[in-house]
Amino acid sequence: MQDLIKKAGRVKLLVMDVDGILSNGQIIYDANGTETKAFSVQDGVGVKSLARYGILTAIITGRSSPMVDKRAREMGVDYVVQGRDDKLIALTELLAMLDPALNITAADCAYMGDDLPDIKAMQTVGFAATVPNAHAEVIKRSDMVTTRAGGTGAVREICDLILKGHGHYQDFIAHYTLEQTQIGDEGL
Repeated sequence: MQDLIKKAGRVKLLVMDVDGILSNGQIIYDANGTETKAFSVQDGVGVKSLARYGILTAIITGRSSPMVDKRAREMGVDYVVQGRDDKLIALTELLAMLDPALNITAADCAYMGDDLPDIKAMQTVGFAATVPNAHAEVIKRSDMVTTRAGGTGAVREICDLILKGHGHYQDFIAHYTLEQTQIGDEGL
């Protein structure tokens, strides 16, 4: 686990697939043909936690959906690339458009994917993660397999690991607990 935390500590940009990672991978259509997806609130808190400490986030997905744009805005995702089947080319283009002052290379990225189109991008980055129900070839090429499935907090696991790697996890948790509050010093 220490090796994973150390590897996660080098991450400057977390790149996520949507179907199977941020959602459970199911595509549901209503009677009018409108597509819906379910997203985890815990993943949203995790993504927002990275922003608090200056760690960028991106989505690269093969499908295009207005609900992905909406969810990305809610979570504060920095970059959204939709409708791209070749995830490696999309990742390369994304890295090329980043401000050079950020000094982010593929080695500084974590990538979460779950299926064959994600493999090349995952093999290019410094930290590759997937979910337990991912394709076997993806699991074989991943640094970490989360305990939770996509759409149920898997992204949050990686976000927490990145925070631990950067030494920010306890500070982040302190924002939500009373343990760090100095109640006695304030005379309450």
